[in-house]
Amino acid sequence: MTRGTNDTLVIETDPPGADVKLSNGMVGKTPATFKLPRKDSLVVDLHKVGYEAVKVNVRPQISGAGGAGMAGNVLLGGIIGVAVDAGTGAMNDLKPNPIHVRLSRLDDDLGEASVDGVEQRMATLKTMRQSGLLTEAEYRRKRTALLSRL
Repeated sequence: MTRGTNDTLVIETDPPGADVKLSNGMVGKTPATFKLPRKDSLVVDLHKVGYEAVKVNVRPQISGAGGAGMAGNVLLGGIIGVAVDAGTGAMNDLKPNPIHVRLSRLDDDLGEASVDGVEQRMATLKTMRQSGLLTEAEYRRKRTALLSRL
């Protein structure tokens, strides 16, 4: 009751112009924005010719504003306001949001890369995994590929 039931998901890639397909069927090109229900999880598929495809899992999480709104409902709207916000997902935000992805070229030649360069790529992969931009399986596959080129 205190917040809307939709959130605006922002998706950006470097380089821009990647095709975006959401698991709910919506499509676009980066940079892109989508108005989505706050209560639904989804998968974002990013594709650009010449670059490695990326999948990002987006999940609803209770936000600081959602928690404050819920407290306001308890004080002003009572149990009905709490039930409405909990049922509609109005207390949630979609995470991660915004999504920023640096796409990796398919023709990158890491065979001659310095150890420092590979370590930097490994750190980037770890950050992407921790923020939900890569699944654990995608992280392991990319990590193995990087290490095999040393």
